[in-house]
Parts: sequence; C-alpha cells; structure tokens
Amino acid sequence: MTSALGLTAYRQAVAENLSKDSGMAAFYRSRDFAPIWTGPDDTAALRRAALIEALGTAQAHGLPARRYDLDGLIRRLRHVEGERARGELEVELSRTFLQFASDLQSGILTPNQTDPGIKREAPRRDPKILLEVLAASDPHQVLQHLAPSSDEYARLMRAKMRLEQTVAGGGWGPVVRTAKLEPGQSGGDVVVLRDRLIAMGYLEPTLSASYAGALTSAVKAFQTHHGLAVDGIAGSSTLSQLNISAEQRLEQVLVAMERERWMNLPGGLGKRHITVNLTDFHAKIIDDGKVTFETRAVVGSQESDRRTPEFSDEMNHMVINPSWYVPRSIVVNEYLPLLRRNPGAASHLEITDRQGRRVSRANGFSQYSASSFPFSMRQPPGPRNALGTVKFMFPNKYNIYLHDTPSKSLFDRTTRTFSHGCVRLSDPHDFAYALLARQTADPQGFFQSKLATGREQRVNLDQPVPVHLIYRTAFTTVKGEMEYREDVYGRDARIWEALSAAGVVLAGGPS
Repeated sequence: MTSALGLTAYRQAVAENLSKDSGMAAFYRSRDFAPIWTGPDDTAALRRAALIEALGTAQAHGLPARRYDLDGLIRRLRHVEGERARGELEVELSRTFLQFASDLQSGILTPNQTDPGIKREAPRRDPKILLEVLAASDPHQVLQHLAPSSDEYARLMRAKMRLEQTVAGGGWGPVVRTAKLEPGQSGGDVVVLRDRLIAMGYLEPTLSASYAGALTSAVKAFQTHHGLAVDGIAGSSTLSQLNISAEQRLEQVLVAMERERWMNLPGGLGKRHITVNLTDFHAKIIDDGKVTFETRAVVGSQESDRRTPEFSDEMNHMVINPSWYVPRSIVVNEYLPLLRRNPGAASHLEITDRQGRRVSRANGFSQYSASSFPFSMRQPPGPRNALGTVKFMFPNKYNIYLHDTPSKSLFDRTTRTFSHGCVRLSDPHDFAYALLARQTADPQGFFQSKLATGREQRVNLDQPVPVHLIYRTAFTTVKGEMEYREDVYGRDARIWEALSAAGVVLAGGPS
C-alpha cells in the first residue's frame, strides 16, 4: 500500500509540474510517467552524471551558467526525501536538460527580438523528441552532440579560450595614443605599437624601435584580418581597431558563437549555399564547406530604413537584362518630390498605372501626396539600369536580392554601406557563370547569348541554392585565425547587451 501511495505521489508531482510544458507532458504521458533521471537503475544514474558533466561546460560555450543552477541541482540530488520530492526533481532535471539543450543547440536569445533587422528564428528542436532521443541513447553522446558541429563554432571556441587567457593576463598592453605612425618613424609610440602587435601574435618578439620591414608586415597582416586598406601605415582606422581591448574582442566572439547557434539548422546550411556577410561586404558560393567563388559586395546604408536585413531563403532564378521596379518607399520619398516640382524629372524611369500602361507626364503630379500617388515607376533594361545587367532572385517579403550595378567605384571602398538594402555584386557575371556551371556545359556562352538580346530574360536554376544573409563582426579563417569587422549597424552591440542581461559573463567575472 505504501508503494502504491508513493507512486501516486510521484506521478501527481510530475503531472502537476508539467501542466505548462506540453512537449515534456507528451513525453512523460507516452511512457506512463516512468522516470528517466530519478529511477534506481544504473541508466538513470548515468544520465544524471552526464547532465552534471555537460552543465559544467556551460561557461566554455559562452552560456549563462547561473541559468542552470548546477550547484543547486547537485544539492537536491543529494537530499531527495519522499516520492513527491522525487517527482518534482524529475521534472526539474528534464526542464534543466531542455533549457541547456535549447541554449546550446539553437541559441540563448530570440534573434528577431534583439534587433528589428534580424529576421531570423532560432532553430528550436521539439522538446519531446529531445527527451526521446536522450531516453533511447547514450546520454554522454547526446549531450556532447548538442553544440553546433560546424568547424566555425569549434574555431570560435578555441579563439574564446585564447582571449580569456589574454584577458586574465592583463590584455595586450598599453594602447597607441598617437594619431598616425608610418614606416621610417621610431621612438616611444612605435615601441607601443610594436609591443601590442607582439602581444596579439602578429610580430615575433624584437627589441627594435624602428618602424621598418617586420613591423610594416605585421601592420599589413593586422589590416588584412580587420578588413582595412592594406598599406602598412598605422593611420586612424588601423589604430582605432588596434586599440580595441581583448575584453571587447571576447564579447564579439561570444556574440559570434550565439549567432552560429542560430544557424545550427537541422538540415545544415546546404551542400551548396551562398553567404553574404554584411559586415565583411563579400558574397561567397560555398560547396561542400569550401569557398568556390567570392566577390565584393555593397550592402544597405547605415540609415535605419535602409539596412540590409538578416535572413535565409532559396535562390531559384536569375533575371538577365532586368527591369528595375522602383520600391514604393523610394517612389514616394525620393522621386515624387522631384516630380511635383518638375514632371520631367527622373526621365530615365517610366511611370505606369495599375495595368502597367505608361502614364503621360503632361498633367504634372503636384496634386499627389505620398499616400495618394497611384502610380508605379520602372526603369527598363539598359546600360544605366540601377540593377545593371543581372539580378539574382530568392523571392522574399523583404524584397531583397543580389544584383549588378553601374556604380562600380563603390567597390573600392573598405566600408561598403551604400545601397537601399539590396546587395550589389562586384563580379555579377562571374557569379552567374559559377551558378550556371551546374546546369550547362558553357555557362559563359549561355549567359552572354541571353545578355546580347537586350531583352529581360528569366533563367531558372535547376537546383535552388540556399542563401544566408549573415552578420558576423568576428569570424575565423580555415587556419583558425580571427578576423574582425566593424559593427556597422550596431546589431552586435545589442546582442551582447541581451546576452549580458541573460547572464553571459566574460571569463573572470561571476558565474
């Protein structure tokens, strides 16, 4: 009779504590509330040990260790009295496992709540399935495979450890307090520059106080890894990046790890996929984990309404000799004021009605406001078209795509935030050839034959390609070297603020 009452107390405690967790409730109902953590068998003990071990790695992954209350769990495990308490502990262990699994697998934050330009949702797994897998498998293996398996995540973890050691050791030393240093100079400021580059690993230890060969090469390497103009001169932009503290770099790496968890998609990024890193201003085609094509890009300007959003979609076609259908916001905010003053303004654009018929400019447009203007605007194909000669489409509600541009000079800038939101490519024809090579023996000839018609031509991709617009101010090379970029839209600063509020701390802080 006591055993039956005890079982009832355990079941009642589990059921009561699961009332607001539908996934967990479904899992426990499917197994008639049998425990996976608090049973007397060796398998339950193994699961408890595996969970405790895994929770001990939270800080290594940049997770908020306090959220999981490891010490509190251990105390409760040692002092469980009565079946009701056992039922409550069973639920608490499952809830802690699911919280840890979700944080490590898919991210701590809700991406689209941290910044309006992040249109991404964390790839959360079904809690019922997570518990079923745990119950049926080696718990150590399950817990070890929760983190993203990407090479990038592993390299970021190693970079995090190195930066933590640097922070613990006092950082990279004094900052350079002059406005500019260049080859041929010597003296105290050059020594500070030298010592900081040595501490960062860009220069072998030396006693030389001259800005000469080795130091110049070190400055160039630093500039390369920070997306700066590579001239070997420590000007204002270079010194600004050089003087950023190890703590700030560690924050960037922790944000990058969170962002990598947001991209831990169950099906992966795609055997072939395209990435555009908005802070690095480059678009890449990646096949089987290797970059097979890369080109410079221009992205949305830093004005709040023109920033390129972050999201993923599938590219399914390109348009050769495209028309530019001017977005409504540009029509009413930029062109309508001109047309109200001068009906002949923006003569390179056609004004069309709802049926697509050209509208005469003879009657003027002064009678219209932004809300009442009933027309659309279109730029036909041609050498001056704002989209250039080709656009690459992954239809989405944000009206974002990749395209050519007649404004080639902007690609020579180091910071390339100039568009209305779409992504302009420096080498769009070569980009097209790389995409078409999978479906035609002569991609260049095929493309050029379509281009030569001068007419708008849609070309479908036989195999759609996933496109990922990402935003990484800290990322790695295949050799594990860190690269850093400016937070041009301020998004990473907001993410770090949210991570910090959630309990993520830098090494050496309270946990």
